[in-house]
Amino acid sequence: KDPERQPVVARACMQQRRDGRRALIGMMLESHLHPGKQTLGPDPAALRYGVSITDACIDWDTTASLLRELHDQATR
Repeated sequence: KDPERQPVVARACMQQRRDGRRALIGMMLESHLHPGKQTLGPDPAALRYGVSITDACIDWDTTASLLRELHDQATR
């Protein structure tokens, strides 16, 4: 529920895989162009472009950086 914890949790999952825990076969990142979330109100024109209306998300730059980091760890 806290998007700022996603990188911490993703790194912990990767470490568990590297430690031999094969039960973990995937993870999901909640990601969008911009961080956070917004509420869909009566005026859809008031929505901010690129911000989720469902769950709070990490932003694109954080996602790209995290995926590169996880890939580097996986290929070591």
